[in-house]
Amino acid sequence: MRSPADDYSRIEAAIHYLDRSFPRRPTLAEVARSLHLSEFHFQRMFRRWAGISPKRFLQYLSLDHAKRALCESPNVLDAADAAGLSSSSRLHDLMVSLEAVTPAEFKAQGAGLDILWGFHPTPFGECLLAVTDRGISDLIFVEKGRRAAWRALRRRWPKAALKQAPRQTRTYVQKLFARANHRGRRKFYLFVKGTNFQIKVWEALLRIPPGTVSTYENVAAEVGRPGAARAAGRAIGGNALAFLIPCHRVIRKTGLPGGYRWGATRKRAMLAWEKARSQPVVGASKAASPPHIPTHSCQPSGIN
Repeated sequence: MRSPADDYSRIEAAIHYLDRSFPRRPTLAEVARSLHLSEFHFQRMFRRWAGISPKRFLQYLSLDHAKRALCESPNVLDAADAAGLSSSSRLHDLMVSLEAVTPAEFKAQGAGLDILWGFHPTPFGECLLAVTDRGISDLIFVEKGRRAAWRALRRRWPKAALKQAPRQTRTYVQKLFARANHRGRRKFYLFVKGTNFQIKVWEALLRIPPGTVSTYENVAAEVGRPGAARAAGRAIGGNALAFLIPCHRVIRKTGLPGGYRWGATRKRAMLAWEKARSQPVVGASKAASPPHIPTHSCQPSGIN
């Protein structure tokens, strides 16, 4: 039985195939053949993974769609504030409460802290999830192999006691990526390690609803540092809790996705996956042909 991570590997390969084919626009049958699938199985895989057809999903990947999303909601953080949303009470699939380490704990580098960790499949590839008795501390996508992901965890908490415990961590992953049948009923506690500025930025990210995007400039302004988009980008890049703290929802003001700590292709896939789940699908089977996807939209900007 194929896991969500197996499906994601093929989704990622499809995106790479489209990028390599630009400016020619391949048919869905061609994309399916590049993955060694029939068009029927390609369609079925996409619906299983994204809940919508490949044509509709590829529309959500386009630069034009990103530009429209920015125009429709120039500052979703302002909208979230106006609606009275916060990191611990928001109209999202996930309810998240964030707790930061104290200055003394920051200096201690994890001394006296027990961290359980495990590798698990997700809709965006394999991840390493780490939890403490105060909340989830890390969600790291396996971008360069399991050893590299584990080393990243160890670097963040050099003096903590790390214990591999996949049976305990699996429950968190299953709830985190479950289909949204019970909106607002899942709550997660996060235990984060960062500077005061980083934590302010991460709290701002928690107010960006799924299926929407904001810009580095808007995030900087939200935390009282207008004009400090690069500093906000560096803080976003320091987020060790992929998906839970949604740094993938911040893009360039041009509509280009910008960089992403766990890969620009994964960022694009996550944005389209969330968009597919944020609104009802009407007439998906009659969607237009997939749009051109500019090659340069895959390139990191230097702002994570």
